[in-house]
Amino acid sequence: MVRRDRVMTSVSLMLDIAFHAGRTGTVNAGDIADRLGLARRGMEPLLQTLSRAGLLDSLRGPKGGYRLGRPQRDIRLSEIIAVALAEDEDGGHGPGGRLQHAVVDPLFAELDDAARTKLQALTLDDLLRRAAAAGLRRPAAEPISFAI
Repeated sequence: MVRRDRVMTSVSLMLDIAFHAGRTGTVNAGDIADRLGLARRGMEPLLQTLSRAGLLDSLRGPKGGYRLGRPQRDIRLSEIIAVALAEDEDGGHGPGGRLQHAVVDPLFAELDDAARTKLQALTLDDLLRRAAAAGLRRPAAEPISFAI
């Protein structure tokens, strides 16, 4: 389950940053943690891993934070997941036995191939379209200020 949580958190982090900052703005890690209900200390290593992989840019300073490392249309979910899983290579070993090797292992190999194909086809842009279809609106880049 730890691997699944890590994968889901990675996708959620990337989607949150795409949704709230895009390629040009930045998002503060504390704000991400608040929106996702995560502990900031717990998600920072994952943000750093995504940054080292070039999926995110990390900016320091008062207006610092995280932003996408490339355009959202060029970031595939398969890449995000590969980065999340690469740091967690010792996923453990499952059960053994003849049924496991003859039936269960090949079944999960098929499922992995199908999932890999689907994830290769999806980008952050696709997820943002799903968010829009669900009625979620992206925040304005800067607050509108009226002075009279």
